[in-house]
Amino acid sequence: MTDSSNTPEPAAPGAQRSDAADPAADAASTRPDAAGTASAQDHTARSDAQGSEPKTVVVAEDEALIRMDIVEMLEDAGYRVVAQAENGERAVALASEHRPDLVLMDVKMPVMDGITAAEQIAQDRIAPVVLLTAFSQRELVERAREAGAMAYVVKPFTVDDVVPAIEIAMSRFEEITALESEVADMKEQFATRKLVERAKSLLQTKMGLSEPEAFRWIQKTSMDRRLSMREVAEAIINQVA
Repeated sequence: MTDSSNTPEPAAPGAQRSDAADPAADAASTRPDAAGTASAQDHTARSDAQGSEPKTVVVAEDEALIRMDIVEMLEDAGYRVVAQAENGERAVALASEHRPDLVLMDVKMPVMDGITAAEQIAQDRIAPVVLLTAFSQRELVERAREAGAMAYVVKPFTVDDVVPAIEIAMSRFEEITALESEVADMKEQFATRKLVERAKSLLQTKMGLSEPEAFRWIQKTSMDRRLSMREVAEAIINQVA
C-alpha cells in the first residue's frame, strides 16, 4: 500500500506547476512495493507486518468437506471466517448479520443458488461476492456479472487462485461504494467510473501500481486536494495520456 505521507498528487485541473507534470516522474522516489496478491503467504506477511485486523469472510458451500477445506485455506491465508452456510439463502442471512468484508460461495447450492444469493447481497451493498464454480461457460459468467458478483474462481482452485480474486473483489467493491457516495446520479456514476478506470490504467502503467493501489492513490489525492475523483482522474489523463 502506498505510504500516505509520500503520496504524490497530480496538479489540479488548470493549475500551474513548477515541478514535473508527469505523476510517474513525481513518484519515482516513492514508488510502492508491488501489491502482494500473488500468493497467500504475501498476504499473510503484509497483515502481520501492518498489524491490521484480518479481513472477515462468510463462506457458503453445500458440501461440508469442501467447505472445511475452503475455510482452512482462507484462515491459513490470513482471513477470518466469521460464518459458514450450506445454501444460498443461509448465506444471504449470515452476510446480512455479520456484514463481512467478503462473501465467498459456490454457484450450485440447494434452496437458493449462489448467483441468486449474490444478486441479493449486491443489491443491499452488504459485501463483495466471489463465486466458486466448476464451470466457466460464457453464459454463467455473464449471469454472475449481471448479478453483481465481483469475481469468480473456477474449480479446482488453489490458494493462489482464490486470494487474488478476493483482493480484486474487495478493491472493486471499495471503488463502487466510494463513487456511489460521491456521485448520486447514475449516469454521472457511470461516466466517472469510466474516467477513473482509465486513470487507474495509466497509473498502473506509468507508476507500476497495482489496481487497488492506483484507486487508493486517486481516492487519497481527491481527499487531500478537495477535488472530486472525477477531477483527479481527468487531471491524471490530461498529464499522462
